[in-house]
Amino acid sequence: MKIKFFGHSCFKIQSEKNFIIDPFLKSNPAAKYDEEELQDLDYILVTHGHDDHLGDTLEISQKYGVTVISNAEIINYLVMNGLEKGHPMHVGGRTKFDFGTLKMTNAIHGSGITNNNTIIDGGNPGGFLINIEGKKIYHAGDTGLTKDMELLKKEEIDVAMIPIGGNFVMDVEDAVLAVKMIEPKMVIPMHYDTWDIIKADVKSFKNKVESLNIKCEIMNPGDSLTI
Repeated sequence: MKIKFFGHSCFKIQSEKNFIIDPFLKSNPAAKYDEEELQDLDYILVTHGHDDHLGDTLEISQKYGVTVISNAEIINYLVMNGLEKGHPMHVGGRTKFDFGTLKMTNAIHGSGITNNNTIIDGGNPGGFLINIEGKKIYHAGDTGLTKDMELLKKEEIDVAMIPIGGNFVMDVEDAVLAVKMIEPKMVIPMHYDTWDIIKADVKSFKNKVESLNIKCEIMNPGDSLTI
């Protein structure tokens, strides 16, 4: 299984089925990807409705026939704007798919969708726990630190993608506390340095995580790793 980082909070997971999470690409000043990397997608996972996460979801789905999975409000919004293949979920829901199981997890954040200078209700923000090929991957979405993360420890997560940029999400200190609660085998920091307002000391985060005997992989946009 391969994980590729496109920048900000966007990852592609390549396995028996191919996923992209929060495809904020064309307007992302830090994104690195090739269009051909979007052509073999089976699923798009969207954590919440903000522009830097919903991003290019509708365009990619329509162009390549990709199924979008998100909360019910976001799926309804996309369907009203031309989405043909969508699967609505909500926080706490766990569903079997053709690749394994997917659960939406809690996130403390907003989810408003900007549409023609109007903010539309984007439902509850969330994260995703993906169980595929015997691996568990957790994408936290945009979130502050929450005690709910303690419940993830029992999941024995292989890879956790955790925001560290502060201001809108957890900062480095809170993200380290989140890692202590979750105890994954590996952590990938995300949602930092895209703009000055979310600058973070990623090396400090790595050092603190690895002091817990948990591997921390810093990925630059365009990097990939095999798990």
